[in-house]
Amino acid sequence: MVKAANSRGTAPGTPPRTRILIVGGGYVGMYTALRLQRKLRAGEAEVTVVTAEPYMTYQPFLPEAAAGAISPRHVVVPLRRVLGKCRIVIGEAQRIDHSKRTVTVATLATADEGTGPVEMEYDELVLAPGSISRTLPVPGLADYGIGFKTVEEAIGLRNHVIEQMDIASSTRDPALRDAALTFVFVGGGFAGVEALGELEDMARYAARYYHNIKPEDMKWVLVEASDRILPEVGPEMGVYTVRELRRRNIDVRLETRLDSCENRVAVLSDGARFPTRTVVWTAGVKPHPILAASDLPKNERGRLACTSFLTVEGVEHAWSAGDAAAVPDITAAEKGRECAPNAQHAVRQAKVLADNLLAALRGEVLTEYAHKYAGSVASLGLHKGVAHIYGRKLKAYPAWFMHRAYHLSRVPSFNRKMRVLSEWTLSGLFKREIVSLGSLEHPRAEFELAAGGGPKDPPPPPAPNPPKNGQS
Repeated sequence: MVKAANSRGTAPGTPPRTRILIVGGGYVGMYTALRLQRKLRAGEAEVTVVTAEPYMTYQPFLPEAAAGAISPRHVVVPLRRVLGKCRIVIGEAQRIDHSKRTVTVATLATADEGTGPVEMEYDELVLAPGSISRTLPVPGLADYGIGFKTVEEAIGLRNHVIEQMDIASSTRDPALRDAALTFVFVGGGFAGVEALGELEDMARYAARYYHNIKPEDMKWVLVEASDRILPEVGPEMGVYTVRELRRRNIDVRLETRLDSCENRVAVLSDGARFPTRTVVWTAGVKPHPILAASDLPKNERGRLACTSFLTVEGVEHAWSAGDAAAVPDITAAEKGRECAPNAQHAVRQAKVLADNLLAALRGEVLTEYAHKYAGSVASLGLHKGVAHIYGRKLKAYPAWFMHRAYHLSRVPSFNRKMRVLSEWTLSGLFKREIVSLGSLEHPRAEFELAAGGGPKDPPPPPAPNPPKNGQS
């Protein structure tokens, strides 16, 4: 690897600075930029981060944010604060032409300017856009499904669950009450199991403040297409998790798929039907669409084909890691195995990627990424969890404590660590907050009602097309 040519300098007679463009502000994007700004020499390179959101979301804390154990603003890390030496561009990368070293970006201003997307040039590209929810053509899913991948979705789901309890408490219609108190989660991975465990725990606690709702009135259903849940913690802990959830009267259905959720009725492949107003979809992820809009090589699953040095295979000056990259696992016994697309690998890959990028710029030797999977931890609600770390199996309170301790050590910045720790401490001393702030999703609704003098009538239907050529 040699340093790419760069015609731009800071002033006449000064050596040009390498332009490093990072697409994505998630785990890999933020940690790569953070390490680069710490290790780059003065004037050696300029780092630009293109991201759709001005913050990085620490996704393992989304279930606790949904349950109210952590404030939403403490689940995210503001990029402008931690990446003070980098240029942050808020926008969507729409196309990548690596042969020309350009990325087409639509920023927040391009629509108002009327000039269209802008082209950004680079010398070194770090492509780390992450992933998006993998959906299937299930009838009704687009209309009624709720995702669980962003902090907005987590808080929206919390508000939604509490609102359903409010509906059930006030309605006189038994069918509506039953549908409002039925919650269906699709996907038995970390996101689905942890979200279900935390929200069920919260809703059971909140039921004590409703005069006509008891915990046993609520129906929680977990649907998983395979024969086990949480495969990352091993078969034994997966069986324990199923047993623990069923002990809490959660209906766990393995080897079952969601066939339809039209008309607010969840129809499962085993013939079961659940009238419900809540369908949470956490059935996996897929590569970000920007990968398909690039000329970089991809594997059969649509992820970037990468080497163990975290370079894009067969391409110079292109790097990738995390969910978007198919990185070979050189520590695995079997050949051809890839690193799992999870946070444990992403954070470590980002450090190796940044170091290798610097080594390439300076003509030094690159290092292969090698990390033997340490294990996994999962929370199942307050004081409940499972863990499988370095061969040791933990459950219940010890696993839950390990879950919190591990993620507290991994959340970026000392500021966030202290804020999360203080919130956990206070939540242990005081009662849970169970208020719904659903109006946050439509903050102008009340003002629009006041300014318009009342609710607006729906627009009239369009007039039929006039007959042509004498046809009636």
